Amino acid sequence: MTEESLLIIFTKNPEPGLVKTRLASAIGDEKALEVYRKLRHHTAFIAEQTAVKRTAFYSHFLPSKDIFVSDNFGVQLQVGNDLGERMLHAIESGFDRGFRRVVLIGTDCYELSTAVLDSAFEALKRADAVVGPASDGGFYLIGLTKPIQELFLGREWSTKEVLSGTIEVLQRLAVAYELLPELSDIDTFDDLKKSGLWSREA
Repeated sequence: MTEESLLIIFTKNPEPGLVKTRLASAIGDEKALEVYRKLRHHTAFIAEQTAVKRTAFYSHFLPSKDIFVSDNFGVQLQVGNDLGERMLHAIESGFDRGFRRVVLIGTDCYELSTAVLDSAFEALKRADAVVGPASDGGFYLIGLTKPIQELFLGREWSTKEVLSGTIEVLQRLAVAYELLPELSDIDTFDDLKKSGLWSREA
């Protein structure tokens, strides 16, 4: 599976005031950055346990030192005017490199595990798409066996309708898909308090 499968990690460059802005409004920029660093560490750790190739796509610039700058990850820069364009570009680049299964995740989900990532790649052996529903109405993971532009272009992001809109596109295009277990992203103070990170932050 290693040479045929690619895990893409979308990460923001960890800088105060630019990450976890909704969370920062409640706990401040520095504390929000601390939470984000822990989320990125968790994501890197579980990603390293998967038997696939991995590439981290950075939001603003490629750093010389960072948790994803290692032998375990390739690094690239996100390209596009909005989140949809950036995700599509990254996924298409994976297929252009010859991968047959491409899974994309962010760095916001503390509940995400290596087992869930493995399940996503296994699902792509049976279906052409896999989606990990987030409890806020979005998704924490999307995986494909071929690029599907309609999933990413001309869509509104960061709304409660992202997941339902994604499924609607898949159904309209008659794409066979599977859903993973619903998990929670950490975007707000309420999300943080409900998470396993909260006891460490309190």
